[in-house]
Amino acid sequence: MKNTISELRIRFSLLALTVLFGSIVAFAQGSMAPDLSGTYEGIVKMPGAPEGKVSLELKNDGGKISGRAIHGPKTVEITEAKLENGTLTVRFDQDHAYVARVDGDKLVGEVSDGPKKFPLELKKVSATAAAAPVAAAAPVAAAGPVNLNGQWDAIADANGQPFPFLLELKVEGENVTGSSSSQLGDSAVKAGTWKDGKLVFQLEGSNGVISMSAVVVEGKLSGEFDYAGQLQGRWVAVKKN
Repeated sequence: MKNTISELRIRFSLLALTVLFGSIVAFAQGSMAPDLSGTYEGIVKMPGAPEGKVSLELKNDGGKISGRAIHGPKTVEITEAKLENGTLTVRFDQDHAYVARVDGDKLVGEVSDGPKKFPLELKKVSATAAAAPVAAAAPVAAAGPVNLNGQWDAIADANGQPFPFLLELKVEGENVTGSSSSQLGDSAVKAGTWKDGKLVFQLEGSNGVISMSAVVVEGKLSGEFDYAGQLQGRWVAVKKN
């Protein structure tokens, strides 16, 4: 009986957390919306046709997304694009579009060719849109010493809903301390380490421990979180000072 009550409390708290996420979507998208600018590459597989390499070049100008797609010898300009609740919708004409979920440096979705739809996953290979496709490369931690000390504006992606929080870090050798503050309250950084280019720490949530990890990619913290085994997702942070 006690276990059942505990499970119900956890589910209720997660539901309340999801509602809270929804209430701050407008704020989070306005201040910490992911910058999708760059070149993405992937392979599209269509029945009865050989696999084809696809490049998608995106530019973000004050919230307006534009760009083009390159498939073999064809280059098609984007006519309309929008990012809502973590989903990118790109249209090229009346019959061709690409709808994908933003997952860190990946776009996971499907491309439509009239009534036909094909899965297409694209990976970011360049932070800025290039004139021509470039070779794919996985993001790596920044080379050389990185100063994590200070405040970071962070945002977590929980089931497609952005949740902003402020992270303050203090690094002494491999030991990391600090605090986090958000709409849900304040929490101290525990069991924090900075070793071999990877940041690992824990925060105490209302329903259990939030385990977080990240590496530095292009000056930003980028990683994953696990909230008491009940909620997982990615998070990113930009340094304030």
